[in-house]
Amino acid sequence: MTYAHIEDLQEALAQRNYIADRSLTTALFLAMKLNKPLLLEGEAGVGKTEIAKTLAALLGTELIRLQCYEGLDASTAIYEWNYPRQLLHIRMAEATQQATATDIFSREFLIQRPLLHAIDGGHSQAPVLLIDELDRADEEFEAFLLELLSDWQITIPELGTIKALHPPIVIITSNRTREVHDALKRRCLFHWVDYPILDKELKILHARVPEVNAILGRQIVLFVQELRRLDLFKVPGVAETIDWANALAALQTTALTFESVDDTLGAILKYQDDLQQIRGDAVRAILARIGSA
Repeated sequence: MTYAHIEDLQEALAQRNYIADRSLTTALFLAMKLNKPLLLEGEAGVGKTEIAKTLAALLGTELIRLQCYEGLDASTAIYEWNYPRQLLHIRMAEATQQATATDIFSREFLIQRPLLHAIDGGHSQAPVLLIDELDRADEEFEAFLLELLSDWQITIPELGTIKALHPPIVIITSNRTREVHDALKRRCLFHWVDYPILDKELKILHARVPEVNAILGRQIVLFVQELRRLDLFKVPGVAETIDWANALAALQTTALTFESVDDTLGAILKYQDDLQQIRGDAVRAILARIGSA
């Protein structure tokens, strides 16, 4: 499925309960039109990963996710050979005297990891490839991505070059715990995903947690946005706003009170120092500012 206009894509995302502003929608639209990877940076919990999931569902295509971490290497991210099966093949071939030197380096013995799977010719349409939290991987790992992102191909020494028939739609996310190298950035479109303004976060909340009434929804968003102004170790993102709304809805809360906030702070604050800073007088002060009981 393709979209002729940015507004069409924005509306389609909204129908999937992803509220995207025009700048993000434009970046996504261009990434698909120009067949270029999209690098999304921003704080954790602002919806970077969710955009890839929503896009895959919207297009009716496969979502291939590579979760990055320290120590990630080519054998985990791109491909590796099935050594036990190769060894078994060699032994069986020796027993029947049918072995050849190249038999074991064929597709039959190749294990595809996410990056190779994303460009495999077996896809009937372009999949969405999510390279999630690239900043968590070692800097050297980025070198493995350059050939893929430049030419939509991967070179395997024993087999040659495998080129994508349907190049994937690539979404790369980073929480900016370290800088991504310029060589990779040059191959990407870039968009910074910020915390949403009040009206946008209200739309997101009501799209994701429709059972929350209008009064409570506004109080939740106002309270969270007040928290983001404080010097916390980890300020809550949109994901925490949604989690908190779900928790309050599960408790059948209709409006914020000191007790309802104090009981559920663990849904939005995930560090003990932050909890100690906010509990008690700080909660009362925020509730007074947003006009809650």
